[in-house]
Amino acid sequence: MRGEALAGITVGLMVIPQGVAYAPLAGMPLVTGIYASLFPALIAVLFGASSRLSVGPTALTCLLVGASLTGLAEPSSPEWVGLAVWLALFSGGLQVLLGLGRFGWLLNLVSAPVLMAFTQAAAVLIIGSQLPHLLGMPGWSEIQGMLGRGMAAAEIPTLHAMSTAFGLGSLAILIIARRLRPTFPSVLLVVIGSSMLSRLLDFSASGGAVVGVLPMGLPVLQIPRWPEWSTLSELVLPVLVITLVSFLETASSAKVDSDRKGQIWDQDQDLIAQGLGKLAAGFSGSFPTSSSFSRSALNLYAGAKSGWATIFSVVVVLAALWFLLPVLFDVPQAVLSAIVLVAVFGLIQPRQFLRLWKISRVECGIAGMTFVLTLAAAPRLYWGVLAGVMVALSHFLYYRLHPRIIEVGLHPDGRLRDRHLWQLPLLAPATCALRMDAALDFGSATALESEIAKRLGEQPDIRQVVLFAQPINWIDATGVEAFGRLSRKLASQNRTLTVVGLKLPVESALSSAGELQPGPGLRMFATDREAIAYLASSRGAMGAEPAPGPHEGGSLPR
Repeated sequence: MRGEALAGITVGLMVIPQGVAYAPLAGMPLVTGIYASLFPALIAVLFGASSRLSVGPTALTCLLVGASLTGLAEPSSPEWVGLAVWLALFSGGLQVLLGLGRFGWLLNLVSAPVLMAFTQAAAVLIIGSQLPHLLGMPGWSEIQGMLGRGMAAAEIPTLHAMSTAFGLGSLAILIIARRLRPTFPSVLLVVIGSSMLSRLLDFSASGGAVVGVLPMGLPVLQIPRWPEWSTLSELVLPVLVITLVSFLETASSAKVDSDRKGQIWDQDQDLIAQGLGKLAAGFSGSFPTSSSFSRSALNLYAGAKSGWATIFSVVVVLAALWFLLPVLFDVPQAVLSAIVLVAVFGLIQPRQFLRLWKISRVECGIAGMTFVLTLAAAPRLYWGVLAGVMVALSHFLYYRLHPRIIEVGLHPDGRLRDRHLWQLPLLAPATCALRMDAALDFGSATALESEIAKRLGEQPDIRQVVLFAQPINWIDATGVEAFGRLSRKLASQNRTLTVVGLKLPVESALSSAGELQPGPGLRMFATDREAIAYLASSRGAMGAEPAPGPHEGGSLPR
């Protein structure tokens, strides 16, 4: 318990200033960042499969909330807070339903390149939004407003020297402390030290922006007013994207936790727990939460072994709400910006694009498109991830509709390989030996029929078609019909279809449909070795009626 307490206190001391710093990204009152660190974390640890995750406010989710509500209300206004609460309730309810329905596999809709590119673009936007505050300048929206109304020379925003000093100084200290000792509560010490120095220098009197008064005590249970239907329609896409992206954040931490435990990750149970956490955040008057990778890693690094560490961190947050919030009054907002910047610097990884280029140039292009569109669509940056998902799915569908079909030959190493690539001889005279590396379903059936018809048209002397079917691990009704058409067509042309290595599910489906009936036009082998041996023995006799194969027309051994 001593180790759990130390880990929980370490994370709790980090999440309080982080919550206050992240709340402005969502356009929310600063105290709601602390509310988001309380009940959601408690609920998630009680119902989740990954008990060592740190649930609460995260930079990416907060940015999505702020981007989703831009133009619908004034930031930090009651209307804005109400809409943010509904985002938490809707996305939380959706996650609970998906978890109960065992739909955790929907995570696979977002490929790793798309998520990587979206995360890096979001990090760039977060850094850009925090730079003015780090230097004591108005935000970009305020500067645009000044330009729109014709800004006078006296109104040109300038650096606030003391804010710049606080911001850059805090940024340097946090970066150095993170590299030297990640578990050291540097964020808390920077907050307390900057608060004391700000009060000593009378920072707010010189025009510096500070945190100000934060309401003490527990959040009040509330249900916001139901928004208008026109507003609800604007929340549909943001809810879907927040639900997906926030759970992908959870997945990155949960997989590490499960690997260290040596267990299989129960994604559906964590989906339920994260959804319940969002519901708790909504009823607390806060915004959607997620699992923080940095805080979860800190929790593991500090020695947490169970969910008790989260309980201790919740106790620290409770103590802060009751007793410690006055300490934050004089903290310069430039320090909060430094806290956000340190948290997101690690998300900028240009080398990931170079690595992806070496692996797949197409996927690198999809990632690059996602990155650019996310930046271009700001503040509606969810269009970037949606476009990336759609293009990635289109790429996936293209390859399902255009499977890899090759003619094989016997390589000197004993394997069947691409005959044309390796310049290999035919397996047997008047024989076309093909292998399709895909399932035989509605997406690939036409491609297989077209490929065989093309080769028969180019080589009319072919007397038998050999299909090495080991890669075909699935067949649907369309695939069964295509196989039957192909078999009957070849038989009508006095050609033989030889099938090698049918898997049991595929063979069962074809047998049930009556497509494996014994006959002279269909020959079957269980293994490549048997087929190759038969083809070798029949060389030179291909013009004669072929001898029956060892499994001609019958089923394969089970």
